[in-house]
Amino acid sequence: MPRMGTVQKEKYKTLNNVFDLFTERNIFKLMSQGYFEGLSSPLSIGKESNVFTARHGDETRVVKIYRLQTCDFNRMYDYLKADPRYIGTSKRRRDVIFAWAHREYRNLLKAREAKLRVPTVYSFMDNILVMEFIGDAEGAAQKVKNYPPKDPQKFFDDIVDQMRKLYKAGLVHADLSGFNILNLDDKPVFIDMSQSTPLDNPNAKMFLERDIHNVCFLFKKFGVKCDEKEIMKKIIA
Repeated sequence: MPRMGTVQKEKYKTLNNVFDLFTERNIFKLMSQGYFEGLSSPLSIGKESNVFTARHGDETRVVKIYRLQTCDFNRMYDYLKADPRYIGTSKRRRDVIFAWAHREYRNLLKAREAKLRVPTVYSFMDNILVMEFIGDAEGAAQKVKNYPPKDPQKFFDDIVDQMRKLYKAGLVHADLSGFNILNLDDKPVFIDMSQSTPLDNPNAKMFLERDIHNVCFLFKKFGVKCDEKEIMKKIIA
């Protein structure tokens, strides 16, 4: 089984103690299964998850690790218990976090099937997802809030089309904003789909309204006119 070098291991342990023993074992398992050869550098370090680039031959991949100790698993559980797919989830911390990661894996697969621009997901193990790197040789694609598109109206219309496709596939993103839409070559890519939920969730309509409001709020700053009620009609038509 591949082992992480001492220097590399110590480097990542300094990042808020990311690697508890359980997570470290899962990293090694995924490496031994050929999904990546080693972690390269952090893309983001947060309270809920830590995201790293990883090597896979000449390819760059992304490894997202949900934190087992500092995750707000009570907030996660509040979302899960209203999702018909996860109603029976135990409220034990690890069960909630594993279900949360599995939910993102499942939602990404469904979104890809619906032809949305989302990262391809390669593997899932407990609290870890291995995904496609969104970017190019110069680096990772930037969040649209930090990297406005050259043609805001066209980009906005594309976002609405992506939301419509997702809705037709039976899902609502439920956390859409300028923080989790990437600008890749002036085209939107949706990320962070752990909160995405099916339409039979009693909160689905409220989540969709919030997604529309958040996107409109951002793009009005970019000069785009947005009627939230009209956008809703386009998505659910």
